[in-house]
Amino acid sequence: MKRPRFSLRVKLALVLLALAALPLAGILFVNEVERFLLQQQEQSLLAVARAVATALHERPQLLGSASGRDDEVDAILLGLQRASSRIWVVDGRYQVIAAAGSLRRTTEVASEAPWWQPLAGLLIPRPTEDFVEGQLEDVLATGADVAAALQGTPATRTRHTRDGRAVVMSAAHPIWNGDQVAGAVVTEETTNPVMSVKSAALERLLLLTLGAFAGAAALLMAFATRLSMRIRRLRDEAESAIDARGRITRLTAGSDAADEIGDLSRSFSAVLERLAEHHAYLEAMAGRLSHELRTPIAVVRSSLENLKISRDDHDLYIARAEEGLARLRRILERMTEASRLEQSLSAQERTRYDLAAVVRGCVEGYRVAYPQARFTLEIPARRVEVEGAPDLAAQLLDKLVENAVDFSRGGAPVRIALDDAGGTAALTVANQGPLLPEKMRTRLFESMISVREASGAGTPHLGLGLYVARVIAHFHGGSIAASNLADGDGVALGVRIPLAWR
Repeated sequence: MKRPRFSLRVKLALVLLALAALPLAGILFVNEVERFLLQQQEQSLLAVARAVATALHERPQLLGSASGRDDEVDAILLGLQRASSRIWVVDGRYQVIAAAGSLRRTTEVASEAPWWQPLAGLLIPRPTEDFVEGQLEDVLATGADVAAALQGTPATRTRHTRDGRAVVMSAAHPIWNGDQVAGAVVTEETTNPVMSVKSAALERLLLLTLGAFAGAAALLMAFATRLSMRIRRLRDEAESAIDARGRITRLTAGSDAADEIGDLSRSFSAVLERLAEHHAYLEAMAGRLSHELRTPIAVVRSSLENLKISRDDHDLYIARAEEGLARLRRILERMTEASRLEQSLSAQERTRYDLAAVVRGCVEGYRVAYPQARFTLEIPARRVEVEGAPDLAAQLLDKLVENAVDFSRGGAPVRIALDDAGGTAALTVANQGPLLPEKMRTRLFESMISVREASGAGTPHLGLGLYVARVIAHFHGGSIAASNLADGDGVALGVRIPLAWR
């Protein structure tokens, strides 16, 4: 099943949804404030009912009117009523003694509403004053709060209007005449004032949320667009950096941006630069191999041709053919030397040995192997013990000395020195001759890297000798480096290997 792909813009849009937590928190806060205001409204209605009932306590003559209505009670209610509230008094027989007020709020002349309010009204309805109040008799018939008050217990109640367009909150309090309940006071009020405050708060919250979402979306989309353009530009540069034939045609200029994409761009540019250098070397390597192989092949071919047509000197031509074949074998051996060494090191056992003795013995052999060269040896008389493989250490020194002899100038000696100061065995091979190019100091020990000119005779050089030396140095836990001599008269190759613990 193929996984869906999302662009950066889509992912950032999903991140934007996390901002939905802010309006949700705002809604929860508004709901909590609404609950608190409704509680306060309920307590306020109960307090008004208690105040009216207190004024009517121990005054049975006010509730005993034969007509069922009492003007004096009406006057008391008119003095205590509030706007948008209704107060009424009933006696013990559920007869209304007095009533005052209305549940509807006075409609004020509203100023011109802002343009966004009608749109917000589609999501956040505002309370309406266009509702049916209902008759007092209907309220009495279903009023559990009135029944509780006539039993001597103050009570509150919340109900919907008959048309369901408003919510009415009521509170009833008993009127006492001695130990008897003479009647009850009922105060009623819609929750429209609280709902209006809630609607206004939600509208402002909606407006602020939309504004915040729009601003955040614009910033994120701008950021995503810029990010996409930078990544797309990097992709285009990557695609155009290598042509259909695999050649490096153009290098990207690393971005100066101090972020991850800038780091990626600079790293990609550096990789392409190294790849271009290696590609250039491989192209030169083809010419180097062609030149190295041309001579032995020509020797073998000419020897075989002469052998066919000549009746004499068969041994001479056979010897020349064998010499060419031997040179071809040496080239192949050099090409596979590094890979064989890397494979053998994985199973090589480490032993503790005296590096000074290994160096001393190798130098004696070099005086015989290179009669045309002179060697000087500086080595401590004490043991210089390291951990590794002595035969590999000898192979490492062979590569360094071979390189020094090839580049040594005239009769100047090749200097070989070993020191164990600072807890490290420092082996140095120096020769007088041409200086090392600056750009080759760090690349000299890479595979197939050489500063020699291709030659048609002698030992083939494929740029693997110093790479093998680096592999052996790393096997011993050490390092290898190249530098020009301080007097500017030659090059020194140095290997540092940690001493074995005593």
